Amino acid sequence: MVREGIYVDATFGRGGHTRRLLEMLGSGSRVVAVDRDPEAIRAGEFLAAEDSRLQVLHGKFSELDRLLEGLQISQVQGVLMDLGASSPQLDDARRGFSFRHDAPLDMRMDTSTGQSAAEWLNDASEQEISRILREYGEERYARRIAAAIVAARPVRTTTELAALVSRAQPRSTPGKHDATRAFQAIRMQVNQELPELHAGLLAAFGVLRPGGRLAVISFHSLEDRVVKRFFRDRSRPPQLPRRLPVRDAANQATARIVAGPLQPGESEVRANPRARSALLRVLEKAA
Repeated sequence: MVREGIYVDATFGRGGHTRRLLEMLGSGSRVVAVDRDPEAIRAGEFLAAEDSRLQVLHGKFSELDRLLEGLQISQVQGVLMDLGASSPQLDDARRGFSFRHDAPLDMRMDTSTGQSAAEWLNDASEQEISRILREYGEERYARRIAAAIVAARPVRTTTELAALVSRAQPRSTPGKHDATRAFQAIRMQVNQELPELHAGLLAAFGVLRPGGRLAVISFHSLEDRVVKRFFRDRSRPPQLPRRLPVRDAANQATARIVAGPLQPGESEVRANPRARSALLRVLEKAA
């Protein structure tokens, strides 16, 4: 079925979702792809050179309303957000996202701005590091790991950090690398992922036309909790004082949940093991 309209891929990555959108859309449609990673933008520009329906913008999805305003777009039919680090970011040793490669400890999604992971770890207090490890990584040995990091500073590389995290833990979690939770937490802090997600959901919902849909793919419980709460709040009527006389229109929900949480099937997980923890939720703006 061919569709028409303006759609946004708010996390371009290397363009998998964008390519699928372009395949489904008619010749009069437009796709706006957004990413904060300069390398993703360079990849997107090659695709845009092949298909005039695509425009690629460097920026964060929390800035979506401003970015679209620059294109003189006020409303769109749909927005897709695919959260977390992309596979190219994780696989590129130079980016410092993975404990499996020895590399400078960077972890920035946008390498043109902000503090690197090394700069943050070497500057933050022990209490702050512990809090981030506990809240963003759900790391039960957060205090021990934070103390080990501070005692060993400066920490400059991924392998240095991974070794510190492993040594600070009295026991390992079967089936999971000791540094998994710590690396996740530090990455989320460096990129301000949860504050960005809050702001991005608001911006994306704000640019939807009536009947438009917001689809969000999350990969861990902290992200999904934010998305689930956002969707729930907009799919419920406003909470008004009892016995207050109001018109029916004033008591309507602003959206309805149309799908989710949806999980990948076995064949998809076999083809892409990183998809195993993905959850998709879809919200439709009220007409």
